[in-house]
Amino acid sequence: MPAPDADKVLLGQFGAAHGIRGEIKLHSYTEEPLGIADYGPFTLDDGRVIEITSVRIQGENVIARVEGIGDRDAAETLRNRKLFVGRDALPELEEEDDFYHADLVGLTLELADGTPYGTIASVQNFGAGDLIEIEPAPGARTFYLPFTRAIVPTVDIKSGKAVVVPPPETEARPEDGEDEA
Repeated sequence: MPAPDADKVLLGQFGAAHGIRGEIKLHSYTEEPLGIADYGPFTLDDGRVIEITSVRIQGENVIARVEGIGDRDAAETLRNRKLFVGRDALPELEEEDDFYHADLVGLTLELADGTPYGTIASVQNFGAGDLIEIEPAPGARTFYLPFTRAIVPTVDIKSGKAVVVPPPETEARPEDGEDEA
């Protein structure tokens, strides 16, 4: 599967087919979930180019129709595909502390004193706010911290770095086999 280039930004991911007429669930990463339809055409992570013709909310899901997809079997070919758009299709960010998730991934993290802390592997939101997934060293087990100003007070996209202030509970963990007090 081709890797997206730096000029592409992930805006969503398809889920399962919905019904028999070609509709499909869509996980939208845009601020307003239905706003994803305002972008496109989209390049999928398998290289296909698609156009979303309509979106609607049903319960807690976004349901999409895609041009040329007319039945359940065709919709299933889109399952789990990621939707990318060119960075130039996105509006300029107005606030100094607003970031596209794609710009945060790969940033080097440092403590306030300059000590290396890891890199941002991904940005996730499981419903309670943005979390950064941190890879402390290449191949090491990752962990999450909240992406808040208190935890990540400084982000410098141009230099490729961010400062992290880990919460106290993440700093001193007993080693395996040691007794906790």
